[in-house]
Amino acid sequence: MSLTIYGCYRSRATRTIWLANELGLPFKHVPVVQIYRLPDPNAPDAPLHTGSPDFLEVNPNGRIPAISDDGFHLHESLAINFYLARKHGGPLAPANAQEEGLAVMWSLWAATECETHALNLQYHLAAYPPEKRKPELVTAALAALAAPFAVLDKTLAQGGGFVMGGRFTVADINVAEVIRYAKPGTQLFEAAPHVKAWLAACHERPAFQAMWQAREAEPA
Repeated sequence: MSLTIYGCYRSRATRTIWLANELGLPFKHVPVVQIYRLPDPNAPDAPLHTGSPDFLEVNPNGRIPAISDDGFHLHESLAINFYLARKHGGPLAPANAQEEGLAVMWSLWAATECETHALNLQYHLAAYPPEKRKPELVTAALAALAAPFAVLDKTLAQGGGFVMGGRFTVADINVAEVIRYAKPGTQLFEAAPHVKAWLAACHERPAFQAMWQAREAEPA
């Protein structure tokens, strides 16, 4: 088995695992926990984590996910997904230079225009305990995401329910895994029905379901 994916499911490793499932790629999964989640990362029984010397040999930045593919190391989840899609081909990969440009554009758009705000909705509407939530960050995130959601909604309406290429591609995975964070902000999805339907369809895919079931089984 040439492909190894490093990272826990409760991280951006979900993007790469979902894609690997879609491609039918066999892979070895090495759980790596974020160092900030450990009370004592130096304890003798501490699990492999992002500050462990063995993992830093794979990604010296100490971030997950990372992969080793026949000894080739790569990190940054969006880059990993483009690499795997390009290497293994099929309809998930961009078909030409224009599609490759669009896939990169939409993935970077999600990371730059949406991800920080979407995470704030996830944290401050759902993940954090009530005493740690900041309503002002929720208000700011909802305001900031209204325009990007409208842009994506129009694109999906014109593209047959897909981000680009008129079919499900790596771009849909990369963008959907960012937009998923915003789900607690339900009003955004009510105002963007194509986004709501597209994300639901993405999450109904068997490859996503397999990844999500494994994520749910992972200790929080």
